[in-house]
Amino acid sequence: MSDKPDQLEHVEVEDTPQSKLDHLVEQLKHDIAEDAVEEAVINEVNGQLPTITVKREHWLAVAHWFQVDKDWSCDYLRNLAGVDQGDELEVVYHLIGLQTRREIAVHVKTEREQASIPSVTHLWLTANWNEREVYDLLGIDFPGHPDLRRIMMPDDWVGYPLRKDYDPSDSEV
Repeated sequence: MSDKPDQLEHVEVEDTPQSKLDHLVEQLKHDIAEDAVEEAVINEVNGQLPTITVKREHWLAVAHWFQVDKDWSCDYLRNLAGVDQGDELEVVYHLIGLQTRREIAVHVKTEREQASIPSVTHLWLTANWNEREVYDLLGIDFPGHPDLRRIMMPDDWVGYPLRKDYDPSDSEV
């Protein structure tokens, strides 16, 4: 049993993107884990989009939280995309609450070797083909995915074409 109160005290939040993001981070720390959020920024280039980086081990809990939290109710996954950051890989999820009109980008990082991020197909059906594409082109495994197999490249293709270290001239390709 947690010694945390069931809910954070109601606090009036300033109506600025940064203050709302700060409040969101506090909620996630309270409801999920103190270390759930690694980074939180306002993406000014992308229309003041709140953007957080979540630890992989907390991703499923955070994803579910965004779906059921009354202030967010993110019932739609607009897109997910894989990114090769050089020393690590990440998946970026764009979540939307159609009723609340709230949007957020969530980054989840994974190591290059044995890259793996839990599937969210059971929460958002949109993830199905998007996760397959990221698996096929970047080699990120999505445990829990109902049908994780190549979607663009032939089954016998060697390597992952969107990785920065991919060499198309390799004799194995």
